Amino acid sequence: MKTLSLGLRVTLLTITTSITAVTAVLLIAYNGVVQDFENVLTQRQLLETESAARMVDQELQIRLDALHAFSEFLTDGDRLLPTLRISELLGRQDRLNAYFRAGLLVFDENGVAIAENLFVPNRLGTSYADRPHFRESIGSRRPVVSRPIIGRTTGLPLLSFLAPIESDEGDLLGLAGGVINLAASGVIPETLEEEEDVIFKILDTSHFTQVDSLRPGTPMPDLPPPGEDAIIDAALSGVSTGIVEDATGKRWVYATKHLDRVGWLFLRAEPYDRVTGPARASFSSFLQLSVLVILVISILAWIAAKTATVSLETMSLRIRDMIQKTSGHRRLPPKGPPETRNLALAFNQLMEERESLDEMKDQFVSNVSHELRTPLTSINGSLKLLSAGAAGTLPEKAQEMLTIALRNSDQLQHLISDLLDFNKALVGKLSVYPCTIDMHEALSQAVDGNRGMAHSYGVECSYNVAPHAAKVWADEQRLRQVLDNFLSNAIKFSPEGSTVNVVGEATGYDMIRITVSDQGNGVPESFLPRLFDRFSQADSVSRHSRSGTGLGLAICRELAELMEGEVGYYYRAGAHFWIELPCPSSNTEVLHENT
Repeated sequence: MKTLSLGLRVTLLTITTSITAVTAVLLIAYNGVVQDFENVLTQRQLLETESAARMVDQELQIRLDALHAFSEFLTDGDRLLPTLRISELLGRQDRLNAYFRAGLLVFDENGVAIAENLFVPNRLGTSYADRPHFRESIGSRRPVVSRPIIGRTTGLPLLSFLAPIESDEGDLLGLAGGVINLAASGVIPETLEEEEDVIFKILDTSHFTQVDSLRPGTPMPDLPPPGEDAIIDAALSGVSTGIVEDATGKRWVYATKHLDRVGWLFLRAEPYDRVTGPARASFSSFLQLSVLVILVISILAWIAAKTATVSLETMSLRIRDMIQKTSGHRRLPPKGPPETRNLALAFNQLMEERESLDEMKDQFVSNVSHELRTPLTSINGSLKLLSAGAAGTLPEKAQEMLTIALRNSDQLQHLISDLLDFNKALVGKLSVYPCTIDMHEALSQAVDGNRGMAHSYGVECSYNVAPHAAKVWADEQRLRQVLDNFLSNAIKFSPEGSTVNVVGEATGYDMIRITVSDQGNGVPESFLPRLFDRFSQADSVSRHSRSGTGLGLAICRELAELMEGEVGYYYRAGAHFWIELPCPSSNTEVLHENT
């Protein structure tokens, strides 16, 4: 709320009550409808899974009944028919062959296979009495269906059906068997295939495999490990219905049904969106009407608040304009409500005090700069005479100390010149005198003039001028001042052993761009908006971070604008400072002066 305007606060306060009331009614009604649709969708999942389980159970029972009926033809009342006769009967069972495509078999009373309609190597003569469903059928004398098994000789995922063969006296003579390959069984009706955006799965809870994903020639697929599929994990948790969220954050309504005969769990799930979708549709008209009412209230409240705060907004704009244009001496008119008049008077008083401080500061900087310049010029001249040998040859140690003193004296002169130029810019007396300048000569002099500094930092300097950038329209002295500033910064912040390059090139817009690039770390991104502001220096741990007044780049910008150009910066494998100036052909002025 602290960042909101007064008008917006009044608007929000006006419409809060209506929004709260509408939202409360909407949420209560919406939650009730969502709960109803959730119950309906859950019941639908239950009905669908129960229907699927019932259809599969009926398919299994049909096959089991058919096999049981066939078993009664395999005995003469006292004993099993001869093997040849059984084989002949197996060859005539077209209907049973359609039910049991993986084969029909007949076993003796010990569970040993004695006849088959489809030849499978090593199946005849193999005993299957150790299989649980064989033991169950032999013990109970009832038809049974196995749970999914892997065929002992085929290696395929199978369902085995058994029906006892009994004599008239009730003695067990053998077993009629039928086998289906789950990958191509026809047990799972095609109507149970997954619908669009609906999950339907049949899970084998004994072997933790997925029955409905079986394909011919492939092994029985295992269920995903715990934690990988939230819907399957929920189905196997024992909770038959519920809502679960998958790994992508999508919610599902699921239900399960267990078919005990084969140990299969039927799982069906639909997206939770099918609950919220109808609920949204039911309340769409109410919501639209509510939004329209709130919008009308908001507009009326905003108009009322704007009318009440327009005077403050107008004053804020004028204050911002006065802050940005510091050279003006305008004041806010003390009129309007008492609060507005008091604010205007306080701001006018603050402006008067700030102008007094600015005037005092500018006068102080100007006086100090002029007072320092005269003795510093004398000191610098004396140091140069000593360096030139006017007092004779100096000892090597004294010559080194003299070199250091002379370099620091030059640096102080540059700082004082920056301060004086800054004061001239403030009062509009910074002048330029443009003319046609040879780029090769200008860049050569700038690079040569800074080689001594570059050498002391262990840095090389080079320059290059493109063929179409041989001439530029600028003030020779001021251009040198800009290039010296760019070069000194590049040298100071370049790693030892690197190279500072100065390149002159045409930009294609009747302008010449001079770019000074180094191989340093560049300017911190957070400092870029203030890079060319006065008295601005980037925070850095470098030993050069606080050398200078922070006026160099600001003066470069002032000079570039006076010469009808501009300055800028970008980073690309090092810092790149540039100045763009007009070509001589695009200028007819011989004197540019800011008065």
